[in-house]
This record gives sequence, C-alpha cells and structure tokens, in this order.
Amino acid sequence: MDAATAACRAAAKAGGHVVVLTGAGVSAESGIPTFRGREGYWTVGSAQGADPTGSVTRGGAREYHPQELATRAAFTAMPWDVWAWYLYRRGVCRGAEPNAGHAALVRLEAALGDRFALITQNVDGLHPRAGSRRVYAIHGDIDRMRCAAECVAETWAIPADTPALDKGEPVPETVRARLACPRCGGPARPHVLWFDESYDEPRYFLDTARRLAAGTALLVVAGTSAQTNLPWQVVTLAGRAGAVIVDVNIEDNPFGELAAHAIRAPAAIALPAIVDAIVQV
Repeated sequence: MDAATAACRAAAKAGGHVVVLTGAGVSAESGIPTFRGREGYWTVGSAQGADPTGSVTRGGAREYHPQELATRAAFTAMPWDVWAWYLYRRGVCRGAEPNAGHAALVRLEAALGDRFALITQNVDGLHPRAGSRRVYAIHGDIDRMRCAAECVAETWAIPADTPALDKGEPVPETVRARLACPRCGGPARPHVLWFDESYDEPRYFLDTARRLAAGTALLVVAGTSAQTNLPWQVVTLAGRAGAVIVDVNIEDNPFGELAAHAIRAPAAIALPAIVDAIVQV
C-alpha cells in the first residue's frame, strides 16, 4: 500500500484534480448487500401476473434476478412489485451508516476544495450523509423518484413518511397514493438508472463524469469492478489524460489491469490511508 499512497501524494502535490469513483464494495462495508449478491434476488408472489417478458405465471412464485427487476420493462409490467423491491432496498440503505471510507472522502474534499470530485455508482446516499458535497451519483438515488411518464426531468424526495417494507411485503394502498408525480399526478418511478436505459447528463451526469475524468491527475477507483459502461469511460478517459489510477478492491478486477497501483484491501482501510497521504501535502 505504501507505493500506492506515495503515488497518490505525488499526484495531488502536482496540483491537478483528484477524482474518486466508488462502487458497491464501499457500501458493502456499511452492511448494504451488493446489488448482484444473493440478497438482491426478489420473489414475486403466487397470484397470476405478467412478468417483464410478457409471459404469465399461474399458481406459483417466480424468483427474479436484480438485472431482471431493475428494468423499465419490469416496471411497465409489474410496477408495484418493482416498487416493493426498491422500498425494501431503500429501508436497508437508510438503516446503514457511513463507514471510515466515506468519512475519509469528506476529509479529502475539505482539503482539496474544488480540486476534488466524487463520482459514485451507489444509489444509497451514504456519501452525502457522511458529509460529501461534490457528489455525482451516476446511477441515481434510491431516496428520490421522478415521473414515470417523464413529464418533467425533475426528481423529488420520496415522501418522508413512506415506510420501509419487509422483504416480500407488498406496497400498501396508502403508500401507492404517495408515489405519484407532483406535477402531473401520474405514477412515479424510482430515480435509478435501469439496465435497459442509457446514461444522460440531466439525470445521471454523463457529460460531467466524462469531463471530470478527462481532466484529472489522480483517479482512485474504490469498490467497483467494471460492470457498467460509464465507469469504464471514466477510467479510460483518465488513463488517456495521463492520470495516476489507483484501484482499491478486495479482489482482482479489470480496473486493476488499467491501474498503476492496486490496493487489495477494504475501502474502509485503504481510503483513509490514501487521504492521510494526500492531506499531508
């Protein structure tokens, strides 16, 4: 780790921008199950209903993989089952607390000011709750919603009195009435990027993330393993710009092959060490 932290210190001392890209591994250390883990699976009950592919199930439950549920197609076919899954996950996220990795990035932002930017794939809101302000949530925010018909591009906080659901619990009728667009009154949807949707700037900071990556001197990638497109673009653009890239992950992953340094340790350990090195500049 010493060589990596020294490289971070040198890159920051040179005066360029510092960008941190975080993924699910950072949140996992706060007790939030990774999206693709076993805890992400969801069972849609025994009553007759359409699945996202248009087929019909009768007299039996179907277990959905997260990549099936986190789609516009699934929401169109069974909106309240998808909402139930997200309200359950929202409760898990709201019950978690930021860890030492989150806290370290707050210190880094305080030290670097507008030289710092945090791009996160995580929708759990732990970075803002820890105190980070320059946060670009490229996959959305599980605590917000927007119009399902896209009548406007605005997002709104899910009403504060919306309860967390137990796993498998349906969305009560009283809660359904709250999950509506404040502008047109139509159905609202979770403000998250689904697998059958594309990044854009107004909702998911596509252009901003690219610009930040192309102008950074140091990119620290923490807790993500190259499963989605925009993070790949961020790392690729930073590499082309000559940035020092440091990969923090407990496991080997494709980003590690592009990085100058790889730290195979939990983010809650590695990020404080990196920040300590930089803040001493």
